[in-house]
Amino acid sequence: MAEADPARNLTAQNLAAQKTTPVVAPGKWRRTAALIAVPLIIAAIAGYLWLTSGQFVSTDNAYVQQDKVAVSADVAGRIVDVAVKENQRVKAGDLLFRIDPAPYRIAVEQANAAIAAAQVNVATLQSSYRGTSADITAAQDRIAAAQQDFDRQTALMKQGFTTRARLEQAEHGLEQARAALANASASADEARAKLATGAAVPGQSPAIAAAQVQREKAQLDLTRTAVFAPTSGTISQADRLQIGQMMISGLPAVSIVASQRTWIEANFKETDLDKMRVGQPATVSFDAYGNLTLKGHVQSIGAGTGSEFSVLPAQNATGNWVKVTQRVPVRIAIDEASPRQLIAGLSAKVTVDVRNHGKR
Repeated sequence: MAEADPARNLTAQNLAAQKTTPVVAPGKWRRTAALIAVPLIIAAIAGYLWLTSGQFVSTDNAYVQQDKVAVSADVAGRIVDVAVKENQRVKAGDLLFRIDPAPYRIAVEQANAAIAAAQVNVATLQSSYRGTSADITAAQDRIAAAQQDFDRQTALMKQGFTTRARLEQAEHGLEQARAALANASASADEARAKLATGAAVPGQSPAIAAAQVQREKAQLDLTRTAVFAPTSGTISQADRLQIGQMMISGLPAVSIVASQRTWIEANFKETDLDKMRVGQPATVSFDAYGNLTLKGHVQSIGAGTGSEFSVLPAQNATGNWVKVTQRVPVRIAIDEASPRQLIAGLSAKVTVDVRNHGKR
């Protein structure tokens, strides 16, 4: 009997095993897993939303805010020096620009000349007052002499040893001496009045005081020709600073963004304010920095909606009025230092945890 072929026997065994073992398609397992996993995922998401519902309010209508100081010149003039450029960091007290000081130096010299003139005038009045004192003494002496002459002529007239013309001449001389004394007294009063000092500046001539005030103003204007940074920050809008340009007093010339104090102004819907309180924790993320999230808290809630402070407030007393959900500005204070530079005006997203009622 011939021996059986081993390869043929192995093939027969494999066919028998395939007939006895059921074959499960791989796609069926994936469909089964999906049918089970999808409801579980939906249930988990729904449960999370239900558990966290009403515990957080958020808005992406939020922006980085920083103090912005508009710097202007206190005096007018032509710019002769510019010490800063756009986006430059400056410290408080740094020179920003300088206005031509020549006209203001001249004003100081004019004020000094006015003081000197007032001093000379006072010295002249003092000399005049001393002269009127001498005039009064001389007038009094003339009155005494004229009185003696009139008395003598009167006595001689009674005795018949003089004429009436001589008596009348003596009387006229006495009247002239008295008039001279009155004039000298009036001149003395006038000189004394010109030398008098008022209650506002006791002991000093008003003319000298006025000239000194004028000099102080001229010196102050001279010092204001150099404009310094009132605060530390970053220079912005420096394109208006050009050498040779005329600067008008009070007109903003350059801005400084004071980045040392930063906050977020988040405009929440009025429907989100029911549970919001001052002091509640918040998180802030930024469109510019995708991986940056900072901690903060509600610092204050605005006293009016944005539309109330707009240039043209909405007028709702019309027949076609449509209700629009208003937004209220909420200031969010940042509680930690940012590793990235926070630029004024950056868009942000704010989420407030309203589970803690905070302060009312």
